[in-house]
Amino acid sequence: MEAVIVIDMLNDFVTGALKCERAQKIIPNVKRLVESARKEGIPVIYSNDAHLQTDSELGKWGKHAMKGTKGAEVIPQLTPEKKDYVLDKRVYSGFFEAGLDSLLRSLKVDTLILTGLHTNLCVRHTTADAFFRGYKIKIPKDATDAFTENAYKEGLQYLKEYYNAEITETDKIIKEWE
Repeated sequence: MEAVIVIDMLNDFVTGALKCERAQKIIPNVKRLVESARKEGIPVIYSNDAHLQTDSELGKWGKHAMKGTKGAEVIPQLTPEKKDYVLDKRVYSGFFEAGLDSLLRSLKVDTLILTGLHTNLCVRHTTADAFFRGYKIKIPKDATDAFTENAYKEGLQYLKEYYNAEITETDKIIKEWE
């Protein structure tokens, strides 16, 4: 069983405090993937930064995606539905103290399709923790990105080389479900 994980497609990363200009181009593909997954009964899980004032990451990046603020909300184009799962995270990895592994195991998921931002940061660390836990990993390259083209490409290469992630495309994944 597969699950789609949407990582940090939040107001602060798309239009706010840590705006990534490149995020705009992946929104349509993330949206198509999420909508197709819902139609096929495949779980959709949002893994979202929701920082507290004491989080160490704020020392590196400044205040962003603070829990309970508009900046920490999923962008309107990708609003979660009732049947979706929304998990808060306070560090790069969606697995660290967020309950993601327990949720995936309860849903009998063995393959993760990771989307969102950033291939060299949160997608990378979530992929690492997924790999260490034995999940298969698919990364649709047209539904992920990073602050720069170089960071994006290096991130994808790292995921493929060290975590055996399958680098694929949104259309290919959707066709496999049909």
